[in-house]
Order: sequence, then C-alpha cells, then structure tokens
Amino acid sequence: MESLKQEAIKVILALPENVDIEEIMYKLYVVDKVKKGENAVREGKTISSEDLKKEIASW
Repeated sequence: MESLKQEAIKVILALPENVDIEEIMYKLYVVDKVKKGENAVREGKTISSEDLKKEIASW
C-alpha cells in the first residue's frame, strides 16, 4: 500500500509541467475524497440509494 506522500507525489508527477497550484490542490483534493469514499464502502459506512432518495426528498 502506498503512503499518502507517495500517492501525492505520483499524482503531481503525472501533471503537466506548467500546472498551476490550484490544479495541483484540486487533484490532491479529488484523490483524498475518492480514498475516503473507498474506505467508507469497505467499512460499510454507506446508505442505500433508496435511503438517499428519501433523505433528499425530505429537504
């Protein structure tokens, strides 16, 4: 398993040389959110689509 630092370096190295800081930060943000989502699924911390629809309907 890659460390967080190794993963961040890999993401940054895949970006073009002329990338700006906002794009770097956005890519790292997306990677973080995907990882957290994957962990939530693995840990069973999700809700069904039906429950989500009910929750959205209550807004």
